[in-house]
Amino acid sequence: MSDTVGIAGGRIRSFVERIEQVELEIQELSEGKKEIFAEAKGEGFDVKIIREIIKLRKQDQDERDEHDTLLDVYMRAMDEAPDETVAKAA
Repeated sequence: MSDTVGIAGGRIRSFVERIEQVELEIQELSEGKKEIFAEAKGEGFDVKIIREIIKLRKQDQDERDEHDTLLDVYMRAMDEAPDETVAKAA
């Protein structure tokens, strides 16, 4: 038999039960979030764009500016690079 002297079993149980409750709340919130996205989609909105808006709103203006700048630089670099698939076919 294990010696549990000095281990606060009630306190451990309290932590475990609180964590389980938070996990249940997270699951319920996730289900609610899915329902909201389904409602938006049902009304004809593009859920992918809504997700992008949510992502952007989490960023501050500097992060958004950096993202836009890098996106622009990468797109221009791709446009200016020779198309290797055409070069390989020739």
